[in-house]
Amino acid sequence: MTADAGYTPNKADPPEGRQTWPSTSAGRVVTARKITRAEELRLMLADEIVSGQLEPGAPLDETELARRFRVSRTPVREALRQLVASGLVDARAHRGAVVAYPDPERLAGMFEAMAELEALCAGMAAERMTVSERHALQSLHEQLRAISYLGDPQRFHEVNEAFHNAIYAGAHNAYLAELALATRKRVQPFRRAQFRNVGRLAKSHAEHDRVVLAILQGDRQGATAAMRGHIDTVRKEYVTYAGKA
Repeated sequence: MTADAGYTPNKADPPEGRQTWPSTSAGRVVTARKITRAEELRLMLADEIVSGQLEPGAPLDETELARRFRVSRTPVREALRQLVASGLVDARAHRGAVVAYPDPERLAGMFEAMAELEALCAGMAAERMTVSERHALQSLHEQLRAISYLGDPQRFHEVNEAFHNAIYAGAHNAYLAELALATRKRVQPFRRAQFRNVGRLAKSHAEHDRVVLAILQGDRQGATAAMRGHIDTVRKEYVTYAGKA
């Protein structure tokens, strides 16, 4: 599937790769704030944890991490707090933070919740997206196609975030979008890691293709099923990645 040949992004469309979500005004899409230093640290540490560079039980000393990344302890402390929320790090009283031992049951539960939230967003988007929102979704989908050919997992991850945010926005339910974003933030390190599997970028784009087609056709049931299947595949791909790490 390809984007409409005559579509030209307008001034209201988000810049390439930027995240968007519904604001408190119904139907309005806003551009995400710039990523903070704490979030950058969270992503880097999360990558090291899920790839096995930082093993379960390894201590995460704030002072040492601040020295390593040449930052103050404040963003390090916030990054660790976010990693605790994701289940990647354990914070123990009087013992500091350590890399958590994986909890397969908890992770499966997080993915299950994520799949249902995203499926609900996709189904609503199929019925509620405006014409301009549909064009913007197609544009992001085509960007991901080009990136999949280049084989750039990091860039794919960045635009993929914007792609899913566009679907949350298209559901026109700000509370649901907040729930989906909060859950995705916890699952994000695992979703991001699976892009390193051989051939995964092209497969992910093909899964998106089914979601986008259903949304453009106004097929709520089809969009719901396609998105649920996509997130379930993401979970399986992460399990495969973790087994190789």
